[in-house]
Amino acid sequence: MSDGVVVGEDGVCRCWWGDSTPEYRSYHDREWGFPVADDVRLFEKLSLEGFQAGLSWLTILRKREAFRRAFAGFDFTVVARFGEADVARLLADASIVRHRGKIEAVINNAGRAVELVDAEGSLAAFVWRFEPTPRTLEGRHAIEAHTEESRALARELKRRGWRFVGPTTVYAFMQAMGLVNDHLDGCAVHSEVERARKKFKRPGSGAPA
Repeated sequence: MSDGVVVGEDGVCRCWWGDSTPEYRSYHDREWGFPVADDVRLFEKLSLEGFQAGLSWLTILRKREAFRRAFAGFDFTVVARFGEADVARLLADASIVRHRGKIEAVINNAGRAVELVDAEGSLAAFVWRFEPTPRTLEGRHAIEAHTEESRALARELKRRGWRFVGPTTVYAFMQAMGLVNDHLDGCAVHSEVERARKKFKRPGSGAPA
């Protein structure tokens, strides 16, 4: 079994981080790494990864429903119209992370997302252009904090005016949204994600890869 794969109480082999809490088990088994083409989900994940900076993902995951309520379900066409009253409302909302810079970044990025959709057709079509060549991970130490592709995507987002989208944040987004399969070799979900990726119709490609 690969370094970094653990066997849970339910007998399921998971990546080391995915068996530590019930929330992580559900997220690891059902969401992380499965390919996503929905623009709202992609925007949500980029936004939440920005909020995670300096915090644990578990903290954000436990607050995700509150974030969704606070940010109109992360419908970026709505969030782009948020104003100072919304910023004040969000800063007073104890159910989310109350960080002015991160809140204002999400609102700014919503406007940039609207612009990007106008220019590129969809957020999905844009981000999936940065999908890396598939690889197999045989241990937890093989996982990188960022890659050439995440650095390129981060640079392009920043060029277009996005905030809180550094290469490490962007790579975590790519891992979660299925642009890469970073489930370790030996993890039970690895093969499920591979099957999903093979069936997945890449946005703008017209056919599964």
